Amino acid sequence: MKKSALFAIIAVFVALVVVACGAPAAPPAVVQTSAPVIQTQIVEKVQTGAPVVQTQVVEKVQTVVVEATAAPAAKEKVLRINLGSYPDIVDPQKSSFVNEIAHLNLIYEGLTKFNEKLETVPGAAESWKYNDKATELTFQLRPGLKYSDGSLLNAARYKYSLMRNIDPHTAGEYAAITDEIAGAPEWRGADLSTISDEDLAKLQATVSESVAALDASGQPCKEGADGYAQEDCLTLKLTLSRPAPYFHTIMGIWVSYPAKQENIEAGGDIWWTSPKYQIGNGPFILKNMEPFVRARFEPNANYWGDKAKVPIEYAYITDSAVAFQAYKNNEFDIIGLAAEDLETVKADATLSKEANIYPGSCTFAVMFHQKKEPFTDQKVREAFAMALDRDGWVKDVLRGLGAPTLTWIPPGYPGYKTSDSWGFDPDAAKKAIADSTYGSVDKLPEITDTFSDTPRNRTRNEWLVSKWKEVLGVDVKLNPVESTTYTALTKDQATAPQMFILGWCADYPDQQNWLSVYWKTGGFGERIAYSNPDFDKLVDEADQTVDPAKRADLYEQAQDLLIKGAPVAFMWNNVNSYLVKPWVTGLQLTPQDAGWAGAQVPTSIDIDASKMPSQ
Repeated sequence: MKKSALFAIIAVFVALVVVACGAPAAPPAVVQTSAPVIQTQIVEKVQTGAPVVQTQVVEKVQTVVVEATAAPAAKEKVLRINLGSYPDIVDPQKSSFVNEIAHLNLIYEGLTKFNEKLETVPGAAESWKYNDKATELTFQLRPGLKYSDGSLLNAARYKYSLMRNIDPHTAGEYAAITDEIAGAPEWRGADLSTISDEDLAKLQATVSESVAALDASGQPCKEGADGYAQEDCLTLKLTLSRPAPYFHTIMGIWVSYPAKQENIEAGGDIWWTSPKYQIGNGPFILKNMEPFVRARFEPNANYWGDKAKVPIEYAYITDSAVAFQAYKNNEFDIIGLAAEDLETVKADATLSKEANIYPGSCTFAVMFHQKKEPFTDQKVREAFAMALDRDGWVKDVLRGLGAPTLTWIPPGYPGYKTSDSWGFDPDAAKKAIADSTYGSVDKLPEITDTFSDTPRNRTRNEWLVSKWKEVLGVDVKLNPVESTTYTALTKDQATAPQMFILGWCADYPDQQNWLSVYWKTGGFGERIAYSNPDFDKLVDEADQTVDPAKRADLYEQAQDLLIKGAPVAFMWNNVNSYLVKPWVTGLQLTPQDAGWAGAQVPTSIDIDASKMPSQ
């Protein structure tokens, strides 16, 4: 192509852009060019997947009328949320952190779901039924369910998701939560380095029988792609190895979300980053995802339930001070309200009306790695726990946005019980060090406090280690790391730091979620190498006990045993604290809004454009 022709096209484009950006008013300009018009097509090459660019040059006279005064841009109704850290992974069978789940809950839906009262209600399944012993659970899916791309969704898809969650090759963070399915623990726990292919196949076959996708006549649905296209494949029957009267609730969380097998296989390890492959059945569609910048979700017209009213955008600003300033500049509609900003918000006539502070669902603790010295010694763990001034932390650091705790299950949830073990007691803390195998502080190995690095987190952790220095005389080294790195480190026992702060937020309102899921051997407590056979025995019995009173007593005994061993220093329960713009309407707030205000029922949210400031 001639350079003069290319410059002519660029000139026309610049003229259009300048006017759109609000240049001074001028008479309309007519620009005429006989330059070739460039038509570009992107053709996907099926064999390789590599795009091929085909360019054609067509001689054509083009007349462009440029209006000097553009019409005012309409206010876009979109809910803009700062989520904080960019997710480590957004894969239904591999995710476990709040920010990861906040993405999945928009894109997908389980067989059941939770309403604004945190009650378990029908989701993709219109009904479910247990047998008399609660060892069989049968779901009936809604007929005519579709994915966001219009393709069929049936019971075979949910079978694939559950099988993938259990498959040891997946190695998902939440895999153990479906261990009640007959054969699941054995297949999930298989040692892939030693087991034969034949034995592994037998374990898989057992689970496949326990997760049965059935057609209208009660026969197994077809296998593979044929099964995914079978319209009458609407029954999912689960055979459980023991009574589990709560299991229909577990089917409402992300481990059962029906990501498409063919998309996962085509997209590889990073399939979850692409809107092409991240095709779900929830109220929203992932439109785009810019790593560490933003993600956009559009309402899903094919969703069976209440349609979403506005698109949602997530941003990933980890520094709460930066996010707060952006919120004040009307760049966000919802952000987390940090403790450091609470006084400023209270003193501001406008911001104080936008604060939403209500009970949360999380417990935070200082985690001690049970296999990394000096925290292999319970007396050292006790000392660090008793050297913690939790009241001071809540007052000075959290500015009142929290409540001190010495136990695991938070107030308002089944199984909550107060405790007075390992509370703030400087003298007892010093004695515990003296009674430890080390005998004195100067004989302790180097201790490091690892945390997600932001200016405010530095201040918080400096406060923490200064108190240990004040009470115990121990110098704890600060180890700030990048936020996504911190998340990844704390997920694995092999990489989990010696000491760090981590929280647990309820997935569903039941003791089983707090005790069995987290602390039972093989659960999340293994990140810090926690394993107690006596605890396991209690929660195993509680999990399969149908009598509510007996079940509650067993869980209480298990929590008492957990606390007695001081595997962590319980610190505080959160409150949900968010800033929400006045033009955001329809919020339904719940304690489980761990990601953002109103996250549990996003389809009820709307934007009143008449209340938005002029642009």
